[in-house]
Amino acid sequence: MIAAFDPSGREQVSTEIFAAQIELKTGVCGDADGALADLRRMRRLARQAGARLLGSGLHPDDPAEATLVDKERYEPVKQDLVSLLRTPPCGLHVHVGMPDPETAIRVANALRHHLPLLQALTANSPFREGEDTGLASARAATVASYPRFEMPREFRDYEEFLAVADQLIAAAGVADYTYIWWDVRPHPKLGTVEVRGMDVQTDVEGNAAVAALIQALAAREIEQPAALGLAREALEESYYQAGRYGLEARLLVDAETAAPAPEVGRRTLDAVAPYARELGGGEALGEIERILREGNGADRQRRVHEREGMAGLLAWLARRTEAGAA
Repeated sequence: MIAAFDPSGREQVSTEIFAAQIELKTGVCGDADGALADLRRMRRLARQAGARLLGSGLHPDDPAEATLVDKERYEPVKQDLVSLLRTPPCGLHVHVGMPDPETAIRVANALRHHLPLLQALTANSPFREGEDTGLASARAATVASYPRFEMPREFRDYEEFLAVADQLIAAAGVADYTYIWWDVRPHPKLGTVEVRGMDVQTDVEGNAAVAALIQALAAREIEQPAALGLAREALEESYYQAGRYGLEARLLVDAETAAPAPEVGRRTLDAVAPYARELGGGEALGEIERILREGNGADRQRRVHEREGMAGLLAWLARRTEAGAA
């Protein structure tokens, strides 16, 4: 199918380990509007190439064993994950460019503290194999069974990150750090910090808004380091609560306090709004405000399913996803 893509977009689409899944990638974008335009273009090219798009963290009704792609990069993944590879998990990955390696480490450390909120905002996979899982993000629960899918530790500096990555590469028997699928990780080859622990959003506007939020969070950390220093174990639990309950979760604020996810979200938006405006993402954050008011993707999926059943939900997801190609 990728061979059918218009040549102008072929370098921005790739196969994934599952045959039913493709990855659409924007180019380097300076602001949320650029990301939004590129996402729309890539979805349009995918439709023109014959793909039927479905933007959800998991396919809500896919009971069959998934077919895997025959590609050299994925062979060690198949060997390691064997029967864990049942259904394609569809994540949203956001890269933010960094000025130097030490800044990347500091920003990656800080963004770990925002993963629970990002999870609560983006949870978009309540159904798996035709059933309501009770989770806001069944994708998060699915990939938690994979090796090297986790919230990383806090790193002292870039040298420590490299030492840990080298040991993990040796232990896993993989080629390089790109097989370390932490939910937030420095990406030295690209000069970025990559945030990975989120469900893909059905609407293109939601994906661009999350990117704008992460960009603003990173900019704020560079200028005003927060140094929250919360324990990884506590952050992991808050992260799970977000994946379980979505916007109904209570999220960790400091070492002794948790607050409702919408309250944490509004505080965070207030804190990053000046940075988002400066970076051209202020308007995009309006979509985050809508999610806080009206619910996340999991909430929307459940409302549609209640009205129209599984067939109606699948049709709705396809319409909403493909609307972004207009």
